[in-house]
Amino acid sequence: MNLPNAFWLVPAASVLALCMAYYFFRSMMRADEGTPRMREIAGHVRRGAMAYLKQQYKVVTIVFVVLAIVFAFMAYVLQWQNPWVPFAFLTGGFFSGLAGFFGMKTATYASARTANAARKSLDGGLRIAFRSGAVMGLTVVGLGLLDIAIWFLILSQFYEGDRMALVTITTTMLTFGMGASTQALFARVGGGIYTKAADVGADIVGKVEADIPEDDPRNPATIADNVGDNVGDVAGMGADLYESYCGSILSTAALGATAFALNGEMQMKAVIAPMIIAAVGVFLSVFGIYLVRTKEGATMRDLLRSLAVGTNVSALLIAVATFAILYLLGIENWLGLSFSVITGLAAGVIIGQATEYYTSHSYRPTQKISEAGLTGSATVIIKGIGTGMISTCIPVVTIGVAIMLSYLCANGFNMEMSAEALSKGLYGIGIAAVGMLSTLGITLATDAYGPIADNAGGNAEMSELGEEVRHRTDALDALGNTTAATGKGFAIGSAALTALALLASYIEEVKIAMERAGMTLTNLKGEIISAADATIPDFMNFFQVNLMNPRVLVGAFIGAMAAFLFCGLTMEAVGRAAQKMVEEVRRQFREIKGILEGKATPDYGSCVEISTRAAQHEMIFPSLLAIAIPIVVGCVLGVAGVLGLLVGGLSCGFTLAVFMANSGGAWDNAKKMVEEGNFGGKGSFAHKATIVGDTVGDPFKDTSGPSLNILIKLMSMVSIVMAGLTIAFA
Repeated sequence: MNLPNAFWLVPAASVLALCMAYYFFRSMMRADEGTPRMREIAGHVRRGAMAYLKQQYKVVTIVFVVLAIVFAFMAYVLQWQNPWVPFAFLTGGFFSGLAGFFGMKTATYASARTANAARKSLDGGLRIAFRSGAVMGLTVVGLGLLDIAIWFLILSQFYEGDRMALVTITTTMLTFGMGASTQALFARVGGGIYTKAADVGADIVGKVEADIPEDDPRNPATIADNVGDNVGDVAGMGADLYESYCGSILSTAALGATAFALNGEMQMKAVIAPMIIAAVGVFLSVFGIYLVRTKEGATMRDLLRSLAVGTNVSALLIAVATFAILYLLGIENWLGLSFSVITGLAAGVIIGQATEYYTSHSYRPTQKISEAGLTGSATVIIKGIGTGMISTCIPVVTIGVAIMLSYLCANGFNMEMSAEALSKGLYGIGIAAVGMLSTLGITLATDAYGPIADNAGGNAEMSELGEEVRHRTDALDALGNTTAATGKGFAIGSAALTALALLASYIEEVKIAMERAGMTLTNLKGEIISAADATIPDFMNFFQVNLMNPRVLVGAFIGAMAAFLFCGLTMEAVGRAAQKMVEEVRRQFREIKGILEGKATPDYGSCVEISTRAAQHEMIFPSLLAIAIPIVVGCVLGVAGVLGLLVGGLSCGFTLAVFMANSGGAWDNAKKMVEEGNFGGKGSFAHKATIVGDTVGDPFKDTSGPSLNILIKLMSMVSIVMAGLTIAFA
């Protein structure tokens, strides 16, 4: 299969991203790590993080080997799948885990260097933390594009000669999206349980009961808390957005192969278009990273503006570049599809701004939560839940408008629902998701920056660097809370568009499975046709996918329930682990004499071990449940039930994820606002009330909420991979 010259921009961009990631890593490593005490603390955190990740990868490896054997059996014995599926699945998981590993390794080396740079200036601390976060962002996009390019090159050598070749190639490549999603879910759930067990335990006993500062070295859970920031918010987020990035590109490529199946030349252009947009986004992300800087004495709004310069300039440039890319490709309706991309970019910006408004203490909603601390923890919790619920309105409406606009732009503002219009409209929605994630290299940098700044603050406190340094690291940390919340909103928004595109990819995979099984179907005219020739309306009519079909309705209810069940299981897992942590910290305060006076050293290792064991044990059931639900629904309710499941899971999971992420972010920053001296400051009644709110919000924003966007995509990916099983049993 002859590939257009433009395709080679994809591997070139991946190499650039990985080279720049290595350059930023080496630049960070050349910076001074600080005093011997700072180096010692950073070493404890680094060893704890690597030990946890090693244990997690052992568990995940077992799961991957078992699933790969199952897929191999389905492919080679039962012939329900493409023979490449087991290998694609394994590479997706491997690269996703690798992205998380590189990001976490960078973060654990960067925190002390950020704290040391903050001894001299705020800009120095910001620059090291942000460019270290950029290592995560560039590694994710670099490995993602490399994986896509390699598989596309391999499969294009084995499939050619008919109009279904590109459909087969792109749907096969979606399998490595399932591998990435599976790895991401384990990383997010396990890391989230680890970090929040330590965080909640440290806050309850340390700040509320013992009345000692955050990150105080007298607190036995402090090292575990700092380790958790890395394994949850860096390794977990990296694996999460790796699969979002790849999933959006691959699902759009699959939709392009279907929408332009009757035009071979145009079909290839539609398949590679999302890859090239993402590749150009890499170059512009690198440019945007160099624009981020600030001044001494900057306020929170100044810091937010500094990051916004880099991300917004990159987004603006990719919007302009998209018109040139699609025009030069000569793709049909290039102008309308360009506006679809801009729709996705605009949706990402709006969701980010809305998240910032509801979670930053520069704005009224979070300020009101801080004020509620004057009347107790109950009012803080009530206000935070209410704020989180209200905050869902803008993202949900924004995604709804983005779906409609991207569909209309791709169809020349024609709302007809013919087979051709529907396919091209869905392609427009998919390419909008690519637009939203096209500058992930820099947007993920703003997210990964957060835990680095948080750890820098912990290092400064434990190293007793002084009030001025701690003030600077607190400013960087508060900024990190907001950027992390913004990043989570961005990830959830992109997941919604990607999951919608995956719905159409599922239909195509079912058609391929039917074709492989020699099955036919009846089209809308009553004619018996092959599955390959069926349009989406033919397919929907044959399987009776409509709201009057009880299978669809039951599937939708199960999808909505799955989101709540998953959140409930992960919340309870954090609660159980946190209880053990609280008991251990209380025991040490009680039995190790002289800890609170600073005359004895706490047993940090026992707290690290509690979090590690809890995370390894508790992450397995929720993660496997997410894989099992679509398989069971497919076998019992068939194709119609699976589509209902995916729609119910998407709509409910998206809204619930936004609510949980924003509530948690608002509670966290409400506490930070009080700690800055408002409403009585540190140690006051309001401070203790907002700490309670923050501990409730911790699993909201760092465990259950961000895991939901993986859940809704993983259920889609599992459904796609298991389409052959669904056809065989239903």
